[in-house]
Amino acid sequence: MVSKAEIIGIDPPYAIAGGEIVIECSGFDTRERSQCVVLVGDAPAQIVALSPRRVLAIVPETKGGSVPVTLVSGDNQSEPANITVARKLASDLHPVSNPTFDPDDGALFVTRSGSRGEELPVTLFRIDISGDVSEYSGDIANPTGLAFSPDGQMFVTSRLEGVVYKITPFKEAVVFAQNLGVATGIAFDSDGLMHVGDRTGTIFKVNGIGEERAWTQLEPSVSAFHLAFGPDDSLYVTGPTVTSFDSIWRINQDGHIDMFYKGLGRPQGLAFDRDGNLYVAAALRGRRGIVRISPDGVDAKLVVAGINLIGLAFSASGEMAVVSIDSVYSLSMQIKGTLLV
Repeated sequence: MVSKAEIIGIDPPYAIAGGEIVIECSGFDTRERSQCVVLVGDAPAQIVALSPRRVLAIVPETKGGSVPVTLVSGDNQSEPANITVARKLASDLHPVSNPTFDPDDGALFVTRSGSRGEELPVTLFRIDISGDVSEYSGDIANPTGLAFSPDGQMFVTSRLEGVVYKITPFKEAVVFAQNLGVATGIAFDSDGLMHVGDRTGTIFKVNGIGEERAWTQLEPSVSAFHLAFGPDDSLYVTGPTVTSFDSIWRINQDGHIDMFYKGLGRPQGLAFDRDGNLYVAAALRGRRGIVRISPDGVDAKLVVAGINLIGLAFSASGEMAVVSIDSVYSLSMQIKGTLLV
């Protein structure tokens, strides 16, 4: 008699459709592989690898929220174990860096950036807390980085023009700072001073009247520099290169650069929680999604499975917004982000 399969655990416990999960199990009868099925909700998942103790599967398109996962082998079926699947908020977008939450009303802003030089009628979108998507602005060519200043003003970089735009209450984009190279990531320190990453290697500081100065230099990136300030008020930077073993760089207030963590594949958008953990869209040991790195930079773990992820942001209510190359998702993780962006 064949014993009933039992799911021991699922890693990671959060996923976006297309992400790969590892199901640790016991007693899964895999002798007739054609009869083995992994159900995520009611949808069958693509099986990547299979053994009586371990299954790798791709999360299919399914409803968001807590979803049961079940192993089926012929007439044998395990008791379900749950994972949390992201809810898709919008598609047909083209983010190239983190989304950002409006600190005033909790709305989420994302971009449709387009390829370099491409002209699109609408390039900035607003998603309110109910999930309704609305067109916000089309005045910025190739919008890239988004950030709110401590006083609630939204700024957007244009990698085509090397410009930072300030968005007025009337949804108008006004040039704030220029001559910033291929302007990509943007972040503010605890004093409200703007920092902008030029993907050719320069990190700029920009004062309150839009005057820029080159601050420090990193190696060039093949796509963008992504910036976030940590609880220590150091600037943390990712910039994917041609290697598959990239680093997260840390720059202290004096401009000294050191390596915070090394070993990620194509690290992109990043954000901190209030406990000092750093979350980054990247691959870790061949597994792709959102990686959490401990405050001391020693421990790294995949916490959300997903593919083609670009960036993330935390809402005041503990939601994680995640953007891929064409869509934006929401995951209820009850993680509060830092006040620095």
